[in-house]
Amino acid sequence: MIEERQPLRAHKISLSNRSLGVITGVKDVVSFDLNEIILDTDQGLLMIKGKNLHVKKLLVEKGEVEITGKIDSFLYSNIEEPGRKEGFLGRLLK
Repeated sequence: MIEERQPLRAHKISLSNRSLGVITGVKDVVSFDLNEIILDTDQGLLMIKGKNLHVKKLLVEKGEVEITGKIDSFLYSNIEEPGRKEGFLGRLLK
């Protein structure tokens, strides 16, 4: 059986005044709370840290997410095996 791969979408982050972010190339929202949002993007996992964070808009078909709050940092991880022990998420969730 031939596995069809979806083409990569353009991945872009647009940030205005550290309070409004638009991210494209998003496959899924892995988790979110007021201090951290983790997105699965075409370029790997993206962790966004800040305060009072909210996922304001999620357009799955376009792969676009809009976030609000005080955004402090963006961090990427290239996890290829989701079940891997002591991976990026495993260390974060300890």
